[in-house]
Amino acid sequence: MLVVMRMDASPDQIDGVVRRVESHGLKASPIAGAQRTAVGITGNLGVVEPGLFESLPGVLEVIQVSHPYKLVSREFHAEDTILEVGDVKIGGRDLLIIAGPCSVESYEQTLRIAETVKASGAHLLRGGAFKPRTSPYSFQGLGREGLKILARVREVTGLPVVTEALDIDVLDDVAEVADIVQIGARNMQNYTLLRRAGQCGRPILLKRGMNATVTEWLLAAEYILDQGNEQVILCERGIRTFADHTRSTLDVAAIPAVKQISHLPVIADPSHAAGQRDKVIPLARAAVAVGADGLMVEVHDEPDEALSDGNQALLPGQFVELMEEIRLLASVLDRQVPSQASQRSL
Repeated sequence: MLVVMRMDASPDQIDGVVRRVESHGLKASPIAGAQRTAVGITGNLGVVEPGLFESLPGVLEVIQVSHPYKLVSREFHAEDTILEVGDVKIGGRDLLIIAGPCSVESYEQTLRIAETVKASGAHLLRGGAFKPRTSPYSFQGLGREGLKILARVREVTGLPVVTEALDIDVLDDVAEVADIVQIGARNMQNYTLLRRAGQCGRPILLKRGMNATVTEWLLAAEYILDQGNEQVILCERGIRTFADHTRSTLDVAAIPAVKQISHLPVIADPSHAAGQRDKVIPLARAAVAVGADGLMVEVHDEPDEALSDGNQALLPGQFVELMEEIRLLASVLDRQVPSQASQRSL
């Protein structure tokens, strides 16, 4: 349920609605819009009687929310959410580019690739310190040593860091280093981790599970927002289908669908969807064309030697090509890929 306040509603009147909501054992979430404030109500197991709030001073109307998710819905929050991570804006007109190696392998390797992608226009550095692998015998990441490497590379390059937290045991360590904490596809429905991520004080990049519907994906995001963290980025990374010509199937149709019903920014990860280097750029173009707010791509200067997912990593020259094509496409779509200088001036 959503209690929409009048344009001239006072702070005391808004507080009065919040107190009435909480007096019934429910949770109130004031949402400030450009013209008026609304108060979202969550925590109810059944229908809440609108009459409890309609007569309160300052209330314009009470709206029943039709979706099972609430806080992520445009019914609760009509305007696009725009996140700020340092000088980087995520959402709105800007297109975000996150790039880097699948795994942090060494300081030298991570710094080398970070400097390369920054020079080509990337805004954030991705790199896995903790790696969820299908086989227990595959490289599992450098762990906390990998986090230290990412922190050192950020000091040198200035690139904010995106890295994954696999479980609640490492979440605090990851949140201490990461500018954005990633929750991977395998953990999309790890509800204990989602709740804790909502309390960690960092923006969260939530990847869609490989078998998840859009509704399940948005409900996973709801867990994070319900803990008070509204800084969530959704990431479409491909789903499992009957097709075998790519690693996964990038669900480009999900991107405009989600943006229609949710205010959260949506980016795409064509690297994990493709699983093959030569398909990453075409899929990236497709994602931007249908409205993605950015891309997360893997880049490696020695992919044949990579400790994980070398087959899907772009070579530095291919990343330059990708950036050139995305800039051209952005101009057609009335969007932009801001330079680091323009980001700093915002």
